[in-house]
Amino acid sequence: MRKRLIGATGALLAAAALPAALMSVPSAGADPARPGLATLVTLKDLRRHLAAFQEIADYNGGNRAAGRPGSDISVRYVEGRLRKAGLKPVVQRFTFPYWREKSVAVLSRTAPHKASYKAGRDFLTMAFSGSGDVTGPVAAVDVPSSGEGTSGCEAADFTGLPAGAVALVQRGACSFETKASRARAAGAGAVLIFNRAGEKGPIAGTVGTPQALPVLGVSHRLGAELAKASKTGAGSQAVKTSEQAGASKRAKVAGRAWAAGPTVRVKTHTVHGNRSASNVVADTEHGRAGNVVLAGAHLDSVRAGPGINDNATGAAALLAVAEKIGALGAKGLRNRVRFAWWGAEEEGLRGSSHYVRTLTDAERRRIALNLNFDMLGSVNGVRGVYDGDHSTRAGSKAPSGSGAIEKMFRDYFARRGLATVQAEFNGRSDYGPFVERGIPAGGLESGADGVKTAAEAKAFGGSAGKVYDPCYHARCDRLKNVDLKLFDTNADAVAWVVEHLAATTVAVNGQSRLDAARGPRYAPAWQGPLLVR
Repeated sequence: MRKRLIGATGALLAAAALPAALMSVPSAGADPARPGLATLVTLKDLRRHLAAFQEIADYNGGNRAAGRPGSDISVRYVEGRLRKAGLKPVVQRFTFPYWREKSVAVLSRTAPHKASYKAGRDFLTMAFSGSGDVTGPVAAVDVPSSGEGTSGCEAADFTGLPAGAVALVQRGACSFETKASRARAAGAGAVLIFNRAGEKGPIAGTVGTPQALPVLGVSHRLGAELAKASKTGAGSQAVKTSEQAGASKRAKVAGRAWAAGPTVRVKTHTVHGNRSASNVVADTEHGRAGNVVLAGAHLDSVRAGPGINDNATGAAALLAVAEKIGALGAKGLRNRVRFAWWGAEEEGLRGSSHYVRTLTDAERRRIALNLNFDMLGSVNGVRGVYDGDHSTRAGSKAPSGSGAIEKMFRDYFARRGLATVQAEFNGRSDYGPFVERGIPAGGLESGADGVKTAAEAKAFGGSAGKVYDPCYHARCDRLKNVDLKLFDTNADAVAWVVEHLAATTVAVNGQSRLDAARGPRYAPAWQGPLLVR
């Protein structure tokens, strides 16, 4: 999924002098002579798993996307490796709504003068948009002259809408699904939802449920241009049907006046339905069942490529730690560690959402915290630690205890003299469903399609002004698209923090954690991996 790092110079955290207690792997109850997990998990282990995921993709259509053979075989691979390591994995199957564009959408202006608009720059097809090829006049629906407004949120906004018109609404106040559904009920042929002022580019959003008409997310620039032309009556001179001719005249229906807007063509070709995917979950044999450390990473890729950095790296690091965690023994595993490989993350956090949704209240209370690892080896990447204490004020504030998890990762890297940068909690990865239920969270990422800053290039190397992962969500996300040195240090941190938390979660949720009730439901500001409003 899309991730964001906070690249300000002040967010870079270099190595600092640490107390002696932090200079070694925590030993709370563990045999001090026993090697730590960070020592046991080797680059050889990591590379073996990456190579396996690459081979699975190569022989199964070039990807490991949810609902496709590569995903199913990846599940079997993880399940088999866990069983060989002495764990007892459970495969949790679920269904999820499926939607795809069969071809690139078209948006063009046909009258009074012609203009073509570019997908990705001017517009994007909203997830769960319907199919259609519609040509009709633009009708600006209660578009405010300034500010956000409530365009398209009320049924009355569409009163008297000319049949077959292309409804133009501005983002804000209610969900995209509400706007699209009301437009459809009023007889619109298609819907354009344009961005707010100050927001760059088109909206990458979802209308939530399958719609029966085309729905596009449009940039503010283009939406404002069409709204202005519609309000001034700069309409089409090339209407061909009596229905469109009636719509092109300025008419008053139930007290609302509709001006003749420019004529546009909207064409989409989409499919939707339900598909199945799986989570793989495995608990350690030892550890208190009432205090669970849940570490997860998504297993699926996008359809465009094999997803080796996104997210075979996170899945491989987790698998390598799971294979070696038994070496800690009962003394090192005071808390139960639960490993989870989530399915269908790229479809909207479907696997982790399903898992959290199916937990009973008692099961949820037993989860002390969630760790998430998503993209750990970007070739122009950084060591991004989730901003659990919200010190940057970016993204949303995570539940209490998340700051302690952030500090554990930062202290580990600082001990090794390795810089870090803070990554915001923006709900775009599998920690989202956990923090929504008030569960503390933390983890690592190395960057996706964001641009590396000069300060980051100085701290981590690489190229300023270039994206962290040039193969993000692309066919070239293969083994060569992984910075193995960065990946290795991130995997070491995964192992170190998991071992620390297996011994004690006191810093995260105190000593009286086991039967403590949760506080009020945590309410993050985000709206999921795809914008819904």
